[in-house]
Order: sequence, then C-alpha cells, then structure tokens
Amino acid sequence: MNVSDSELILGRLAAEGYRQVTSPADADVILLNTCAIRDHAEQRVLGRLGELKGIMKSGAVVGVTGCMAQRLGPTLLEQARHVSLVIGPDGYRALPALLERARNGERAVETTFDLEEHYEDVVPRRSDSVKAWIPVQRGCDYKCTYCIVPMTRGPERSRRLPDVVREVENVVADGISEVVLLGQTVNSYHDGASDFATLLRAVGAVPGIRRVRFTSPHPNDFTDAVIAAMADVAAVCEHVHLPMQSGSTRVLRRMLRRYSREGYLDCVRRLRDAIPGLCLTTDIIVAFPGETEADFAETLSAVEAIGFDDAFTFRFSPRDGTPATRLPESDTVPDEVAVDRLDRLIAAVRGQARRRNLSLLGQRREVLVERTARRGQLLQSRTRDFKTVLVPGDESLIGRYLTVELTGTTGSTFTGTLVTGRTPLPVAG
Repeated sequence: MNVSDSELILGRLAAEGYRQVTSPADADVILLNTCAIRDHAEQRVLGRLGELKGIMKSGAVVGVTGCMAQRLGPTLLEQARHVSLVIGPDGYRALPALLERARNGERAVETTFDLEEHYEDVVPRRSDSVKAWIPVQRGCDYKCTYCIVPMTRGPERSRRLPDVVREVENVVADGISEVVLLGQTVNSYHDGASDFATLLRAVGAVPGIRRVRFTSPHPNDFTDAVIAAMADVAAVCEHVHLPMQSGSTRVLRRMLRRYSREGYLDCVRRLRDAIPGLCLTTDIIVAFPGETEADFAETLSAVEAIGFDDAFTFRFSPRDGTPATRLPESDTVPDEVAVDRLDRLIAAVRGQARRRNLSLLGQRREVLVERTARRGQLLQSRTRDFKTVLVPGDESLIGRYLTVELTGTTGSTFTGTLVTGRTPLPVAG
C-alpha cells in the first residue's frame, strides 16, 4: 500500500511539472512516505530525517507523508524543525498547493480523513513495469486490539468496480499483465453493488491480464463465492497471504481477530480443497500481552499442521492509542522470552519451507521475469504461486513469461534453468 501511495504522490507532482531526481542532495522537495504499523519503522523514519538535515540543500522543502504522518500530526513538526509538511494518506491531492506555501515559510499539517477520496483522477507514476499495484479499498473496520491501521487509514471504503476495471485496462494498455489488488482487508471489498468475488471475475476477464493477485485478505471474508471465483478465474494466482497472527484461540480473542484457531484452520481447508497446489503465506505475532507458553505451543502446532510456504514473523510492538496498550502491565511478556519464542518460530517456519521447497526440485514452472537480481548475471522471476526463482539472462527478458526447471534452493529462493525445447540452459555461476 505504501508503494502504491508513493506512486500516487509521484503522479500528482508530475502532473504539476515536478521531476524525480535520484539523490536527496539534488532535490528541491524531499518526501518520506511512512509506515506506522511497528515502532521500529517510525524510529527509522526519525533517523532518516536526522540524516537528511545534514545533506539537504538550502531551501529544500522536507515533508513526511503516510501513516506515521497521520498518527503523529503536529508532533512531527516539533520533533524535526526542518520538516515543513505533515500529510496523511487522504491529503496527497493538496500537495502542490502545500509545497508552494512551504516555500514561503509556512508549515502545514493535513491529516483529515476523506471518506470519498480514492484519487480516481490521479495517474500514478508507476515504479514497476512488470506488475501494477491497484488499490481497491482504503481503511479498515476490524479494529484488532494491536493494530494502528484504523487510526492512520480511517474507516473502510471501497472503490467502484468500474473504476477498478478501467485502471486495470489502462495498465494492460501500458504492457503490464499482472495486477495486485490492494486493501487493508481486501476480500471485504464491497462498493455497494459488487463484492470481492464479482471484482475478481471482472478483473480476471480484462483482455490481456494473465495474473491477478491480492493482499491482504482477512480469514473471515473468504466467503464461498470468493473462493469459487478464485478457483474459476484462470488469471487468479494460486497464492494467498492469509494472516493468522496466533494459533491460540485465547490469544486471538484478546487480539479481537474475530475467528478462532478452528475457524482459521477451516478457512485453510476450504481454500485448499478448492484450489489444488495453493501456496499459503502468513503473518504471526509472538509475545502478545498475556501469551503463555501453552498459547505459543498452539501457534507452533498450527504452523506445523498448516504447512506455510513462508511467514512474516514479529514480536508484539505496542502502538500508542491501541487497546492492547491498556492491558495490565503484568501481561507483558519479558523480552528474553519474546526473543526466544520468535527464534523458535522462525526456525519452525524456515525448516518447514525448506522441506517443501526441496520437494519441488526438478519441477517445471511458468515464471514472470521481474527484474535483475542482486547476484550478477541473474534475473529475479516469480512463479504463479509466488516462488522466487533466479534464472540466467539479460534485461531483455524482463516482463516476459518463461518456462523454467527448478534446479536448486536456498530454502526460500530457487535457482532455475530456462527450458528451450528439451535442453535446459544452465544457470550462470
């Protein structure tokens, strides 16, 4: 969502004649688009603001945008005197006017929620030529006790289906064949007339679309209609990022996730029954206040039972203003216990993923080449089920669909050879 918002910001400014530069030292305007979901992210932003103070040229305007801006508002102007603008996710339309005022010495905060704002007339300046991020929903109504998003993104609202389809048609015209539909709880999408199942069928029917992904869904909103659409629409990829957060019903109840361990497992079963070969990834929080060793053991057993292909794992990060910060101090899990549990969880997830990935070696898969890899002479590509595969080739292959044979794995990333006829091409190095 932050990448998509950055593309909107760039598009809004480009329409006013601004040109993007590669170095902050050369910029007349420097904007940090921020996340607030964990304290660590905010601390990195504050550190970066300090660095910029030493390298920004005289007269440059510095602004903070996004969720951290929404959360802290005027406080940011007090913490960093060289910051002129603080703008939340619904305020990007005002950026050009606010920048002009900042050049005249004004400092401004724009953090008003606009429940009608979807930036339909703003053409994003896309940073990716292979896939397009398509926001379909903003905000969230779930209010999980640990989560800051409802306070930084506001209540849930969905774009009109025809507007989404039009944007997808536009990216196809630009040569892009993969789209990622974005929402805080994307599968709860409803524009008043159409639900997420209808949206999947409409987007998947756009001529030229070969891959449709979405993130992040909520387990409660996988209706039978949504799962049927995923199974029926050929373009919908065989991958779901399904946040679990905990495998303990007791902890889930304290998190206000609104499903039980059994409900989550049932959602996994329904998805896998309908979509053979489905890849599942997830988010898991350890050391939520009050989590016992027995609760954590239930998380480990759920991980083992489900067999995730990967997981984003986190220690609980308290966010000011969320209900979790009002739980009794006696419920706080000691740091050394939290670190130990996170280490054990990471080991379980990685071991499981490695075993699953080793079993895939020798298979042939379709991949879409995304970009050059960090390893020289290799390209990063991705399968429909979201496996990363490094393949040989030059930049002329970026954006192309290829057939590869999976030949090696680090446990998470694969190496592959390009299949041409019957003879595979070896991976360089």
